[in-house]
Amino acid sequence: MAGLTPANALWFALDVGNETTEERRWLDDSARLLWENIHMSNFDAEGFEACLDIVCAGQFVLYVDEDREQGGFVFQQWPLAQCAFGSTRADGRIDIVHREYPLTAEAAAREFGEKNLPERVRKALTEGKPDTEFTFVHCIYPRSPYVVSAKLAKNLPIASCHIELQSKHVCRESGYHEMPVIVPRWLRVPGSLYAVGPMYAALPDVRLLNELKGLELAGADIAVSGMWIGVDDGVLNPRTVKLGPRKIVVASDTDNLKPLTSGADYSISEAMVAKLQAAIRKVLMADQLQPQDGPAMTATEVHVRVEMVRKLLGPIYGRLQAEYLKPLVERCFGIAYRAGIFAPPPQSLRGRAFSVRYVSPMARAQKLDEVLAIEQTFLSVAELAKVQPDLLDKLDTETAVELIVEGRGAPQKILRAAEDVARLRAQREEKAKQQAMQAGMIQAQTAGMEEAAKQAALG
Repeated sequence: MAGLTPANALWFALDVGNETTEERRWLDDSARLLWENIHMSNFDAEGFEACLDIVCAGQFVLYVDEDREQGGFVFQQWPLAQCAFGSTRADGRIDIVHREYPLTAEAAAREFGEKNLPERVRKALTEGKPDTEFTFVHCIYPRSPYVVSAKLAKNLPIASCHIELQSKHVCRESGYHEMPVIVPRWLRVPGSLYAVGPMYAALPDVRLLNELKGLELAGADIAVSGMWIGVDDGVLNPRTVKLGPRKIVVASDTDNLKPLTSGADYSISEAMVAKLQAAIRKVLMADQLQPQDGPAMTATEVHVRVEMVRKLLGPIYGRLQAEYLKPLVERCFGIAYRAGIFAPPPQSLRGRAFSVRYVSPMARAQKLDEVLAIEQTFLSVAELAKVQPDLLDKLDTETAVELIVEGRGAPQKILRAAEDVARLRAQREEKAKQQAMQAGMIQAQTAGMEEAAKQAALG
């Protein structure tokens, strides 16, 4: 989550292509305002639990809607066990979600209104059984055809229906402007809409490790309480004897009851447990960072290792960009724009489609090689320029600075606009000309004074 959607740094920007200074300023201000509203909501809590789901189960379900009571956004992580998915898209992205969830009769009446409930639910209310639970299904799917400029929610592009399962009664029909449910996947199962996560590859080792730990606990029980052999000598009955402190065991001979050593070998178990734990940590990429009981790492080493993990996750990050971040930003932008959160946009932006540019740590990790190549190239050329100074003319330093700022994830506002740069350079040129003129005048006056002094000395 820290690599995709960090709460302490802006992780996306908005672009329309060939922006003017005024357009760029509005896009940057809107992106920052949108980011602040996302993280002022419950996104960080729900997003963290969603990340746990995608690692273990390979996908998660995140519902995004407007908070109609307090304003802003509200996020809900829906349990995977309640959901079923479908797709009408050629690229296979999920756009059909059915969720089965329980509601009490009282909660259903508060949610849908008593008159919209089926007879069996209303009967539970009238009979004084408001806590009786009923099963409902929330169906979300693309609606076709739909009215683009619709004022009624049931005519919007994405349909929403709440149905009481047993009676098949439609309690509410409405819609959304954008797909409100985001279902990203880690690794798709071939021929299926469902996915598996990295834990899927570690599952055999996890199950074997659990069995080993169970055998270890059984062995520990034997090691603590002991294992005994008893001889039925007519006095001692091994089937009914109970061993314990302050107990008297009657036997005709002390050799008829004695401890029995087990053939357990804990060293083999410990070696297998350590091997399985290492294999699981490798699958989950936890072995890329130093364990807490190991030697302390320098800050540089920690940074390099984290960047390595992010590069290893690069292919997965590409899928998450398309199935998680893009729908998330588009949905939140649509809600915020319709709510009037943003300042009025410039007229030149009307009718132009925007794109999302990601500046999260994971995105910067993919561009870091390019930044390092630019920096190393300039260092190498600077050394060669000591021999041949005109070699620096081959490099476009302004473009290099823009790429470094973008790759490092620095805010775009630190770059001056083109007209500001031109004005600054013109002022610097004018100042240099004035200084040159003053220097020339001072030099001419000095030369004149020297000449006058020389003439006076000759006279």
